[in-house]
Amino acid sequence: MDRDSLVRLPPRLARFDGAPAGESAAAARYLLGVDGGATKTLAAVLDVERREVHLGHGGSANQDANGARAAGEALFGAADEALAGAGIGDAQLDGAVLAVAGTDTEAVVGMVRQMRSEEWIVVGDVVGAWATATGARPGVGAIAGTGSNVFGVGSVDGQTRAWRAGGWGHVLGDEGSAYWLAVQAVRAALRDRERSGPETALSGAALEFFRAPSLEELAPRFYDERTMTKGRVAAFAVRVAQAALSGDAVARELYERGARALARQIAAVIEQTGLRGDFPVGLIGGAFKAGPVYVEPLAAAIHEHAPEARVEVVEMAPVGGAVLLAARACGAEAALAGIDLARLIDLALAAED
Repeated sequence: MDRDSLVRLPPRLARFDGAPAGESAAAARYLLGVDGGATKTLAAVLDVERREVHLGHGGSANQDANGARAAGEALFGAADEALAGAGIGDAQLDGAVLAVAGTDTEAVVGMVRQMRSEEWIVVGDVVGAWATATGARPGVGAIAGTGSNVFGVGSVDGQTRAWRAGGWGHVLGDEGSAYWLAVQAVRAALRDRERSGPETALSGAALEFFRAPSLEELAPRFYDERTMTKGRVAAFAVRVAQAALSGDAVARELYERGARALARQIAAVIEQTGLRGDFPVGLIGGAFKAGPVYVEPLAAAIHEHAPEARVEVVEMAPVGGAVLLAARACGAEAALAGIDLARLIDLALAAED
């Protein structure tokens, strides 16, 4: 059985020895990053000289759901809008990275090379999330949104090593995600109803949230994916967090279980990437909005394996990770010193509201 890494970094993104990954950063000015998500695409052009971010928007870039052509249209449309905002074309870009949702990016890679340039690098969205979480440096990114995934980069025997754990979807995985928490909560409510488990405020919360007259009527709805979509189910995690913060023991225990499950995947990534000592473990995704009820047991479980790891919730939008990777690809990381990329992206997003 193949036990190699599930994800490999392109060579221009895999150097962490202090040497530039591409051309000299002296003339680097424009960097393009694209976050091609399952529901929407966001592109950002960073003008390094003027310290401005220009945004572009598109639809779903998940080729698994919509096909490579539709994914390409979303990616190129968002990129072109951001480029137009910056007043430049492809030729003025110093680096470009597209972080794309989906299990296989090869079809998108082929389309990008055909339609744009071989200089535009395509990676999976989990790589972009890692860059957002760690500043595109050695460390781990743990994603817990609708689904969950863990990706990290370190060094083994002097060679850069990337490793992924999780990311298998809601049927086979997604431990610790909003979807997982929501399903576990409804299961706990059903155990409460049949008196095989403890009483919990999650029972009433589930009835109210899903607008069901009874739990026995709610249960069959979960087998109709047309109406009970992953997003709708995952949204119930907000109420699970509220119950936990209000002191419901069952809800709190769910977060502890989720933390232990996600921590096991993080520990695997730490071990396989050779990370030691002080390194970041960035937490990304809506599930972590539950706050200390989730983050504290997760940090405690991580510190059992890596006592010096810095566990922090990351606030920067995922498109920022793609911009950071674009800087790495062209050796322009030093040019970003002193630039608060997260703030610039937030300002650009706020200007659109």
